[in-house]
Amino acid sequence: MQFEDPQEIPLYLCEKKANAFDEEINDTTIVITADTIVWINGQVLNKPENFDDAARMLKLLSGNVHEVYTGVCLRSKNKTRSFYTLTKVYFKKLSQEEIEFYIKNYNPFDKAGSYGAQECLPDGMNPCSKDEIAFLTKLNKIGLIESSNAKMQSGTGHIEVEKIEGSYFNVMGLPIMELYEELLKI
Repeated sequence: MQFEDPQEIPLYLCEKKANAFDEEINDTTIVITADTIVWINGQVLNKPENFDDAARMLKLLSGNVHEVYTGVCLRSKNKTRSFYTLTKVYFKKLSQEEIEFYIKNYNPFDKAGSYGAQECLPDGMNPCSKDEIAFLTKLNKIGLIESSNAKMQSGTGHIEVEKIEGSYFNVMGLPIMELYEELLKI
């Protein structure tokens, strides 16, 4: 299947996942499915197949900016609504030792692009956008930031995100603020 724009990929995949629940959907059911891709230099970075594939991806991300797209599908018996969220992620330059340490000590094999944002934040960085902070504060869930913010010590060999533009939770695989807003529309 050919796609013209990167957001078409996670939209297609989340809708395909939702379609798998056709027989389980009744009048009171809402199925929520999502899929996330990492996009850099015109290519998709899916989940890595092995150590070498994870190292290849992390080398590609090293010192660069990439985009994370998450497609979300809301499906009820009579309606399907899909949307996507885009976030830009800036990585610091990584050494070969940092890449190998991360792959050996974390689980990059179930993550698009071979990394988990929650594992890659500098100590003390608040990764959430101002809108996400306001949203979490409104819901009295500001603790989600602290619980998702992994503490790091400099020089430990972790992969490090320098900056996130957009939804932090999107990079983790589910843009919760955007999902909440879409659910209110149903």
